[in-house]
Amino acid sequence: MFHKNIKLVFAAFLLATAIWQFTENNIGNGIFIILLIAIPVFLYFKNEFILLAFLKLRKQDFEGAKNWLDKIKNPETALVRKQQGYYNYLHGLMVSQTNLNQAEKFFKKAIELGLSMDMDLAVAKLNLAGIAMSRRRKIEATNLLNEANKLDKQNMLKEQITMMKQQLKKI
Repeated sequence: MFHKNIKLVFAAFLLATAIWQFTENNIGNGIFIILLIAIPVFLYFKNEFILLAFLKLRKQDFEGAKNWLDKIKNPETALVRKQQGYYNYLHGLMVSQTNLNQAEKFFKKAIELGLSMDMDLAVAKLNLAGIAMSRRRKIEATNLLNEANKLDKQNMLKEQITMMKQQLKKI
C-alpha cells in the first residue's frame, strides 16, 4: 500500500522518462510510458483495495471484503477524501450485520466525508434511518428516509423505503 502522494510522484517520474524518450527520438517508448502514467493516476483517485473490497461485496463475501479493507493501515494518509468516505461506507455495511453502534459511526463519517454516487449516499442514509428507527428516534428516521427517497432517483430502494415508513407508523 503506497501513500497517495507517492503515486503522483511515480506518475511525475514516468512523465519525465517519457519526455526524455521523446528527446532521444524513441517516440514509441515515450508513447507507451505516457500510457503507463494512467495507472498510478487512476489508482490515486480509485484505491485498489477499495475496488477489490467492492468486488468481494458484490459476491456477498463480507469476510473477503473486510480482509481487503484491513490492508489499508492508515486511511487518512493513504486515501483521498472521497475514498475515506467509501472506506467508512464499506465498513459500515459490514459492521451493520453485527454492531449497530459502530455501523452508525461509520455511516455518519462516510456521509460527512462524502460519497460520489447518490445511490451510495441513499443506502447510507437508509441504513442510518433503520438504526434510528431501532432506537425509537422517529423524527430522525423520518428525515433520513425522506433524504434517501430524494437521492434514490432510479427507485431501486423504493420497496425498502416504503416498508420502513410503514414500520415507522407503528412506533
